[in-house]
Amino acid sequence: MAGVENTVFVGKKATMNYVLAVVTQMNQGSNDVTIKARGKAISRAVDVAEIVKNKFVTEAKIDDIKIATEEISTEEGNLLKVSAIEIILKK
Repeated sequence: MAGVENTVFVGKKATMNYVLAVVTQMNQGSNDVTIKARGKAISRAVDVAEIVKNKFVTEAKIDDIKIATEEISTEEGNLLKVSAIEIILKK
């Protein structure tokens, strides 16, 4: 499993920012990179994985996909359930 140094957390930035982060990690010698996202960013994480493997690092394959429901607490202290995804790309 990839450590935190091989993990790209996808959020609200432009998709290509995350693509660049993944490609950079792979070019620096990482054989696997984990792409993580929660909530509305999940579709952007899938886009990142597909763009990386189809356009930039064609030898990369999707090794594993994990989905989960995470509980996060709001500012009011309420628990909120949010979907999460973890996509592992391997060279």
